[in-house]
Amino acid sequence: MPCRPLPRSRRALRHGVLLAGVLAALALPVTPALAAPEAGDRIGGFLLERGLVETPAPTPAAEDRGLASRLRAQAGAASDWASELVVSAMNFLGVRYHRGGDSVAEGFDCSGFTRHVFENSIGLVLPRRSQEQARAAALKPVERGELRPGDLVFFNTLRAAFSHVGIYIGDGRFIHAPRSGAEVRVEDMRLAYWSRRYDGARRAALPAQASPAPQAPVAASPLPPAATGPAAEP
Repeated sequence: MPCRPLPRSRRALRHGVLLAGVLAALALPVTPALAAPEAGDRIGGFLLERGLVETPAPTPAAEDRGLASRLRAQAGAASDWASELVVSAMNFLGVRYHRGGDSVAEGFDCSGFTRHVFENSIGLVLPRRSQEQARAAALKPVERGELRPGDLVFFNTLRAAFSHVGIYIGDGRFIHAPRSGAEVRVEDMRLAYWSRRYDGARRAALPAQASPAPQAPVAASPLPPAATGPAAEP
């Protein structure tokens, strides 16, 4: 004898029973309304698969703006040059990528962005290209475990050493101008893509307080050899 589909009310009841059973098995309270789960949540994954909760739309731009606000608030309490530099960089969130660009009007590429931020926030004029910035005499190498906000972080994204650069802002994240069709944004260095391509970091040797007067462009020393990696835009 063929099975008839359950009436809608009975199907809803069965889903409710299933959900209650899952939550009971996991020793969690049953609530009448469930919030969308966080990424990596085992229980949330189960509920999402079965359509029992809705997935919220990602809002990276809103998160970046919130982060920018927090950094500005923190900079008010700490007036060192690194804070000024990071806050200045966050002001350019959303500016479009433009290859060869180094201004808000035309957009930025990766090294144009870092050069613009350093020159206009702390008065240090960096070389134009990311490889040249990596070997600039005014910037000192920094171990990954010693990173501080305001450090330049470099990546091998074009099968060439130091082919991409951004500015470390803390908490494992950096801000950069990524590629054509994208905008200046914050990303997590701990993600596999960036972690595999990390090439090192550099720090400006400047006083701990106040922005210095504009300086002449810094010189670059010979670039040391480095391994290559997968291609991506600078």
